[in-house]
Formats: sequence, structure tokens, C-alpha cells
Amino acid sequence: MPKTALAQKPRISPIDAQAVLAWYDKHARTLPWRVSPQERALGVRPDPYKVWLSEVMLQQTTVAAVQKYFLRFTELWPTVGDLAAAPLEAVLVEWAGLGYYARARNLHACAQAVVERHGGEFPRTAEGLLTLPGIGAYTSAAIAAIADDERVAVLDGNVERVLARYFAVDVPAREAKEDLRAWLQETVPERAGDYAQALMDLGATICAPRTALCMLCPLQPGCMAAAEGNPERHPVKAEKAARPTRHGHAFVIEDKDGDIYLRTRPAKGLLAKMTETPGSEWVGEKMEPTFPFPGEWRHRGQVVHVFTHFRLELEVWSVLAPNTEPLVDGWWADRGELDGEALPSLFRKVLATAGVE
Repeated sequence: MPKTALAQKPRISPIDAQAVLAWYDKHARTLPWRVSPQERALGVRPDPYKVWLSEVMLQQTTVAAVQKYFLRFTELWPTVGDLAAAPLEAVLVEWAGLGYYARARNLHACAQAVVERHGGEFPRTAEGLLTLPGIGAYTSAAIAAIADDERVAVLDGNVERVLARYFAVDVPAREAKEDLRAWLQETVPERAGDYAQALMDLGATICAPRTALCMLCPLQPGCMAAAEGNPERHPVKAEKAARPTRHGHAFVIEDKDGDIYLRTRPAKGLLAKMTETPGSEWVGEKMEPTFPFPGEWRHRGQVVHVFTHFRLELEVWSVLAPNTEPLVDGWWADRGELDGEALPSLFRKVLATAGVE
């Protein structure tokens, strides 16, 4: 962001960190990975493993969607050592449906790095955490602040919105990120972990994307957007790039016993190492299907799935495979045990469209 974007605003009082913490002490959300402010006051320290796991899961995903996955992961793998020792395939199975699957592969690689390089203990600083696979600037700051009270600014989407409104920033928040981070750093108190989570909670519950409940907000007295009378105008929305559409075909193959033929996607690329039904490439123009083998293929409908950078339209076909048909690059999965397969939501949609429940 150009330095003028904030510099042109009249300087107002910095955030009152103590007012934010006082609000948090009364209104903190109860989350399965969180140590409450009351527990922290009694000396209970957060488990860095649980903080890290939750932060990775929460990237691009809602709290409501993450909670059951977090509970399942910590039940199966209570420690980072347990997760590191698990087969990647098992981790992918449990991650299926949570989306952004590179996170699951990075999660497993990071757990192994913590065990192999650090004896099963996470580094205790943001700088040290940055050396681990899959951990970037935000995640390292969040873990270090929440687990160890390192006085480092933690700037997620919710906090960006709170600050952008507080300053009534007239550019998209992502363009203001570095200035907002530097300004936030000035305000971080000794209770850095509670402060980070307090601002996240403010953005999630009070200073929400479509509704700003200013009269309930501890920052309302100094908030420039609230003073303007239209806080929802901030942060300014960035122009969205056009999302292209890709097309393809998915082939659901069933044998006489009702088993479904599946295979593993390539080790690199979108949905890497996840499980899929056979299918075509995804291309920019519609094309006629090239079936894996001759048969009485039935068109079952279309699945539409939106990825970050493109929209996918898949035509779904099904067939009862001849007994003699050789299929050598995958395996037959019991219809009743598909929940145990690492099927992303896209291919669960494909199976449902083909009548496989």
C-alpha cells in the first residue's frame, strides 16, 4: 500500500488494547483449540500443536466447518508426533471435505519436520516457526503469539477488517496489509495471545463483514468508520478477477457387486494425491467424452464446482463394467466404505450425481 493511504488520514488514538482485552475477558468465544482468558490467567498455557493445527485448518475455512475436523484429528493424533507417524493417506482421508488439500500435505510434512528437526517441540518464536514447511508469516505470528505471548502482530482477515474500519482506510485491505501490520505491532500488549484472539473475535462477531454492531464494540469511541456513520463501506472491496470456466468428464464405473472404481490423482497439482473417479482433463472448451472402454455409458448429469481460480463443469457418466475389462491404475472400493476414501468434495458430488450414496 502506498504510505499515503494511512498517512493522509488524521492520526487518531491508537487502539486501546486494555479495552479490547476487557471485552475479550467477558465475551471470548469457546473454541475446542482455545485456552480461555480465565484459564490463561491461572497459568494454563496453550498447546502449540493444537494452535498450529487449528490455524492451518482455519485458512480459507470457517470456524463452524473446522471444529469437527479438529476434534477428529486430535482424537486420532493427540500429539504432533502421532500425526507425523501417521501415513499421509490416512491424513488425506480425514481431511477430505475440508478443501485446499495442499494444506493437508503441508500439515503432514510440517509435523514430520517438527519431530525430525526439533525433537517433537515447535519452535517458540515466529522467526523459528517460519522455517517449517507450510508455515508463513501469518501462521508463524499466530502460533508464537497465542502459544507463547510473543509480542508480534497477528493480522488475519477479521483483524484486517477491524483495523481498516478503525482507520476508515480507502483502499482494499490487502493493499494496506503491511501498513496495518506495522501499525498493529505498536499496540501489542504483554497478553499478546489473548489480544490476537480478541481482535479475531471482534472481527468475527461484532465488526463482521456485512454487519458492524458498533454500539457493542470496545473500539467504537475511536473508530473513524463508525464516526462516518457507514462502517460497512470499509474495507473497500478489491475488484475481482474474472474466473474462467473449465470443462471435463467424470466416469463412474461400477462392477457387478456394486463396487466403485477409484484411483489416486497425480502427486503434484490440484487435489494432488487425493482419490478420484477416472475422468478427462479439464480444459477451456467443451469436448466430446472419450470413454475409458466401450460400454453402455449413461449421462447422469453435470457437477459444477468452484475452485479459487476457476469454475469447473464436469459431465458425469456411469457404466456397469464388463467382467473382463482390465482396469489397472486404481482399485475397487466397497460402496459402503467410501467414507474411508480420500475423496474431496468434488468427487463426492460426482458419485452422488451418478446415484452412488
